Amino acid sequence: MTHPYARELGDFLRARRGRLSPRDVGLEPGGRRKVTGLRREELALLAGLSTDYYQRMEQGREVRPSDGVLDALADALRLDDDERRHLFALAHATRRPVLARVERGAERVPESTRRLLRLMDTPAVVLGRHLDLLAWNAMAEVLLGPPAGHPQSRLNMLLLMFDDTLTGERTCPDWERQALEYIGMMRAAVATDPSHPRATAVIGELSIRSAEFRRLWARHDVRSSVSGTKTFRVPEVGDIVLDWDTYPLPGAPGPVMLVWTAEPDSADADRLRLLASLHATRPTSVNGRCS
Repeated sequence: MTHPYARELGDFLRARRGRLSPRDVGLEPGGRRKVTGLRREELALLAGLSTDYYQRMEQGREVRPSDGVLDALADALRLDDDERRHLFALAHATRRPVLARVERGAERVPESTRRLLRLMDTPAVVLGRHLDLLAWNAMAEVLLGPPAGHPQSRLNMLLLMFDDTLTGERTCPDWERQALEYIGMMRAAVATDPSHPRATAVIGELSIRSAEFRRLWARHDVRSSVSGTKTFRVPEVGDIVLDWDTYPLPGAPGPVMLVWTAEPDSADADRLRLLASLHATRPTSVNGRCS
């Protein structure tokens, strides 16, 4: 049986190899090429490996690369810090035996975290490792809309993002960048447990019904700690530009708190407060606003 981590490692290597062109690494492209990225033999040469050994890694066959080999591959593939950590995590996991049964407890939000959410005057949510929406505060409902009416199994940021009825058929500004950030977080979660049933369910459903998801998932982008800026298109008050950051909660791996903040004394802060005052009379569906 192929080790699940070895399979994920091979897919990751293949995706990163396809991202590089010969000129990116100082090689001449030569004549007609059947692949868009580097050939296996070219990457093996750059990393100082035999082509056969590298090919077996991509195929998920029984290979246990040393840390020296991983460093050479990371350099050859020009991985960033998140990607390098991802590579090492997958490769180290292939050295462990596959357990017949893995204990997976339910994700829980500590009561102290729920109290903190209630005290915060800025939108905040708690996301599980597979981007399930576990908890939220009143200001998050103001920004995203209340979750009432959605089954708990559908309260997942990826499932919501790829639901055209909620995202205005992908007309949101920077929609693809946001989708890649969430997908990158899911990739990092998969690296800790490739066969987790929740990951399998979410990825499987989206892979079946969304060609767009399949295209972005195949990039094998990975994010460990995510932050950025988002524009929320809110008809009631106009566009609101917010910074957002994720903060890990206790657990390994565990949920994270995602917090949106506005620049103090800015027009965006004023719009967010105005939206809060209108919230009681302007109900919406969760994640129904562009972001």
